[in-house]
Amino acid sequence: MSGPPTALAADLAELLQLVPVQRAGIALLLAAVGLPVVGVVIVGLDIMPVRFAMMHVALLGIAVGLLTGLDPMLCALVACALGGAGVAPLARTPDGLSGAMGLLMSLAIAAALLLLAVSGVNAAGAFALLWGSILAVGTADLVVVAVLAVLVPALFWWRRRDLALLLYDRELALSSGVAVERLTLLLLVLVAVAVAGAIKLTGALLVDALTLLPALAARRLGTSLTSITLWAVGIGITVNVTGFLIALSLDWPPGPVLVLTAGAVVLAVHLVPERRTTSWRAPAAASLPSSH
Repeated sequence: MSGPPTALAADLAELLQLVPVQRAGIALLLAAVGLPVVGVVIVGLDIMPVRFAMMHVALLGIAVGLLTGLDPMLCALVACALGGAGVAPLARTPDGLSGAMGLLMSLAIAAALLLLAVSGVNAAGAFALLWGSILAVGTADLVVVAVLAVLVPALFWWRRRDLALLLYDRELALSSGVAVERLTLLLLVLVAVAVAGAIKLTGALLVDALTLLPALAARRLGTSLTSITLWAVGIGITVNVTGFLIALSLDWPPGPVLVLTAGAVVLAVHLVPERRTTSWRAPAAASLPSSH
């Protein structure tokens, strides 16, 4: 005898046969491999404003794309990459990267609004692209998240010792021979592109579900940079799959459901008593990953 749960499962199975739904699921799985690692970097460098800064830079790129007839999201990716590279030299200023992100955010939104006003481009259309739609993900979007899913973990593994030093203490990294400026530039470009890539999945305002929230939960569970990163990826995969299935089952918008699911995990993790006595931000020299 079939009941409501059986009917719900049948409806869900039918939805999963649709190509847009399958493409969205693949995109979320790929995003869960790379974007939570980006969240670990954001938390480690203490650049929380980067999400808002890149949202405004992406809007500027979208406005340029609409004005020139180029792909708006491609222009947003390029603009965010250039923005990330542009603020890297400001990391050496007294205000650090957080101040640089605030400056970038202010300049980007001013330029975007001026461009939209002067050119007559439909501002509503430009802002609409920031809200994201996971079910509207196309082949190009899959390529972007797939590249990030490969590049981000590969960079982490390749430069894991340098990353551990940089995220712990910039001056210590410098004295240890780490090419801090070059590594910071690379990280900022990667973070900026990753945030821009996630915009199409959940929207600019909900990008934390794919980046920051898994990293925040992982910090509570991990005892080293490597374990925190692995926890972040695992939590990201769990949150993305669970949230997406819940959204499909209840016919709710996936973006908000993903954020609420990730937020619930963060809250649940912080209710668990903390069992470790040291923070990954203060590792002993022997605990740093080897470069060999």
